[in-house]
Amino acid sequence: MGVTYAILAMVCFATNMLLTRVALTRMPVEAGFLLVLAVNILFPITLFAVEFAVRAEPLAWNWKGAGFYALSGVVGTFLGRRMLFDTVRLLGAARASVFHSSAPAFAFLAAWLFAGEVITLADIALVVVVWAGLGLVQPPSGTRAGDAMLTPQLRRRGFLVGVATVAGFGFGNVSRGLAVRAWDEVLFGTFLSSVAALVLQLAVTRDWPKIASHFRAAGRGALLLYAGCGMATALGSIFVTLAMKNIQIGLAVLLVHTTPLVIFPVSVFILKHREDLSVRTLAGTALVLAGIATLLLK
Repeated sequence: MGVTYAILAMVCFATNMLLTRVALTRMPVEAGFLLVLAVNILFPITLFAVEFAVRAEPLAWNWKGAGFYALSGVVGTFLGRRMLFDTVRLLGAARASVFHSSAPAFAFLAAWLFAGEVITLADIALVVVVWAGLGLVQPPSGTRAGDAMLTPQLRRRGFLVGVATVAGFGFGNVSRGLAVRAWDEVLFGTFLSSVAALVLQLAVTRDWPKIASHFRAAGRGALLLYAGCGMATALGSIFVTLAMKNIQIGLAVLLVHTTPLVIFPVSVFILKHREDLSVRTLAGTALVLAGIATLLLK
């Protein structure tokens, strides 16, 4: 079941990347991210209210678990997800998904250091298979019509932002895994995580008149797109937390970051970037699917 939850989380985060690419053209991220965080708070707390109304167990506060959930919001949501918006803006959705896919490297390290997880040789082999497939799936950058070539300056800036993104996601996910193992309150914990991220975002936001003008100028479509990003990322956070209850943190994060499996077919069959379809990308997809299938059979 943990693998299924991780794959559902991956689909949610890939959907966020695709929505983000369009949303950024409608309203700047400085305003849009605040809306995303607001939905990240409202959606899980609404689900928790429904769950709390029908369950028999009371809410038993756990400071350790609450602290880890809050930390995951600071590191994973505020740093990682906020930087992901900038990575998509600087490098595009496809290139951003490459960085997104490398976050398990940080997660495996953090899970080993802080969660005491031991990865077997078989697990390492599966990781290698999946990463090799992800490397093949990525389309050549800057070759697509309408996909602007990146200057060296933008590449360097995008690289630094991308590294900050994957570090945030990697360590943030490990903190979330430690949280759910200390305190099994997935929905309320996701709410706490988002509150921590919003508090930090409000603290660092300075140009409020400019942000207010962005909201006034934004059309209904822009607001709906960013609200969709909030729904997708909230669901992704819930699913990945559920996954970590059942499988190792590092393996859950690996599956969650196979987003090119969604980005690639959408790019080819919906956005009509047919030049992305090649023997190389098909072979990469096959490798990734083979690695995931093996995990399902374990």
